This record gives sequence, C-alpha cells and structure tokens, in this order.
Amino acid sequence: MWLAISLANNGIIPAFKWASMRKTLQIKVLLINLVLLITACSQINKASDFITNPTAKEKYQRDFDISDELFNLWKSQVDLALQDSVNIELPYAETGNFKPRGFQIYSYEIELQPGEILNFTAETDSVKNLVFIELYQKMGDSIPNFKKIETADFQKKEFSFEPETAGTYKLIVQPEIEANTAFTFRIEKKPAYVFPVLAGKNNSIQSYWGAVRDGGARSHEGIDIFAKRGTPVVAATDGRITFTGEKGLGGKQVWLRDNKRKQSLYYAHLDSIHPVSGKVKTGDTLGYVGNTGNARTTPPHLHFGIYKSYRGAIDPLGFVFQTPELEINNASENNYPEKLLITSTKANLRNRPDTRNSKVLKTLNSNDTLNFLGKAKDWYHVRTFENKASYIHQSLVAPI
Repeated sequence: MWLAISLANNGIIPAFKWASMRKTLQIKVLLINLVLLITACSQINKASDFITNPTAKEKYQRDFDISDELFNLWKSQVDLALQDSVNIELPYAETGNFKPRGFQIYSYEIELQPGEILNFTAETDSVKNLVFIELYQKMGDSIPNFKKIETADFQKKEFSFEPETAGTYKLIVQPEIEANTAFTFRIEKKPAYVFPVLAGKNNSIQSYWGAVRDGGARSHEGIDIFAKRGTPVVAATDGRITFTGEKGLGGKQVWLRDNKRKQSLYYAHLDSIHPVSGKVKTGDTLGYVGNTGNARTTPPHLHFGIYKSYRGAIDPLGFVFQTPELEINNASENNYPEKLLITSTKANLRNRPDTRNSKVLKTLNSNDTLNFLGKAKDWYHVRTFENKASYIHQSLVAPI
C-alpha cells in the first residue's frame, strides 16, 4: 500500500486509477481486520467456554445473538415436552418439516436397559439448521420427574447413549428458532456386544436371567444359548483373556475382561477351548459350544454371563439381543400439512403409534383440528390445542 501511495505522489499512477485502487485497498484492509476480529472473538469464546463450560443452548444464544426474551420463550418449550406422554418402541423413524418460529419440540419416552446403546440421528435438507438433543431419565414412580443426564454436543445432529441402569428415558429434540427444513428422525438401539455364538440368533436363547435352578436353591445368573456341538464361541467385544481352563459348575470356560465397561464376560460349558491368551478382538474365536461341567445332561449350549466388579452378576441379555433394522416407509414425502382435521365421528389420540399396546389419551370429535408435528408410518405425531402431544392414525384425519 505504501508503494502505491509513493507511485501516486510521483505521478506514476493516474489520479482516477489511484482513487479506485485506494478504495479497493481500504476494503481489503477492512476485510482483513474483520477476519482478525472474528478469529480473535472465536479464540476468546473458546477460552471462555473452557472455563465456564456453557451448554449447547447457551452457545447458541451467544453465537447467534438471540435476545433473552425470544431465547427464554424457545427454551421454555422443554417444560412442555417433559409433560408429554408419548412412548415409542425402537426402531422408530419420523419425518416432517421444521417451521421458522414454530417452536416445535419433540419428546419420546423409551425403555432402556444396560447393554443397549441408544442412537439418534436428525437428517435435514439444510446442513445449517441446528437441532438440540437432550436425554432425561425418569426418577420416581408415584410422582415422576425427569432429570437431565446427557446432551448432544453443539452443532451435532447425532447422539449416542449407553445406560448403566434400566429405566424410562425421555429423548427431547428441539430445532433452532429459525429452522426451515424437512427432517427425518432415526431412533434405534443396538446391543453393545456382538452375539457370542457364531451365526446365533435371538431364538437361540432358551434360558434367561433369573430362571430357577436346583429346585429353587439358586437362580440363573446368565443366559443359555443353544447351538450344535462345536459351533464357534466368539469374543463379544475387544478385551483381555483373564482365565481359560476347566473348573466347577462351568466346566471348560473362558473369562474375557471388558475394561471399557469394567466387567468380565463368562463363557461356560465349552466342549473345548481355542488356544487364546492376552488381548483379543471382537469376533475372535474363544472356544466351541459343548456341555461340560454341570451341563452334561443338557443339549450343548453356551452359558453366557457378565459380572461387574462391584455388583456381581448382571443380566447380559441387553448386551447381545439383536434388534430389527429400521424401515422408513414415508421418507419420500415432502409436503406436510401444518394442521389436520378430524374426519371421523370419534377419533382416539394415543400415546403410541399403535392400536394394540397404546393408551387412549383423549377422544376428539369430527371437525376438531390438530397441529402437525411429524409422521411415523401410518400415524401422525400431533399436538392438541392444549399443547399435548399424541398420535392419531392417518385414516381418521385429513390435511388442512
């Protein structure tokens, strides 16, 4: 820039060109200063975040300069969602549209047990729109309340959670205030481990946790997986072999330590033990199905157990029970209504998208209207004008 000024002062650059160049240079300097300012603010925010540890929603308000009044109105929708009674079975998928300043919020009660990994994904047409994901656990039965236990990272549309205790959990999903995009929610749960018997299925499990043993003298501390003698038994997860040999009721057995979860996997009644020691990877062969130990009078099977260092035996079913793949029947739809009109004389609103295992929350009459939230197969996810969430079958309504 100083070279340009010198050339201009000496008459080398014509005045009209110098004026244009000067304006361009000023703009470039301003842009550079703006970039430096933004970078500095970003670094300051990162340093501040390290100390104060703000929530994803607090970062959202700060970074998007949202007024307290609008932010608090949007944030208060969580209280509404915590009062919803919507309950789903997994896997589950829902599609719909986010509307700007629609203050939509979605909540789903889900039953989870140790060993099951909950996975949630929000897919949107616009990568810019933010989605906030929070998980609560139900505390108490007589007067239930929900405690927030996990949140997704800021600007993330995926969430994964593995519970340590069985219970009812509530997943709450909230789009940003100005979100304007089609969405697809995918909610699934998968076992933390692979099935411990090669090519085994859920129906291979014939004896479960707590079954009576020895005429009631003890209970079954594991599950029995039946298979042909000699079927490979595999490492259900990465880990370290802590014992192989033959002893006690379990006969020929292998113990595998899962350091990630601080628990030990017990493989018993093996016909033979595969030469294995030290660290193993998921799927490595540990032995072969048999009926050694106190299983000599039963068909060949694997007794599979899990032991926590501080709790003893725990139910291993959730860790290996295989779940169905998710299907989305209405993923191609893109024109969703804002409201629905009851077309039947009477229409039941239910807590689940199912007529067999659901509760009727309310009954509406012909020409009543509902606010649309999303669609799950043949069911609409809706809110009444009292702002209560529920499901209604598509045969009972028409889009307005």
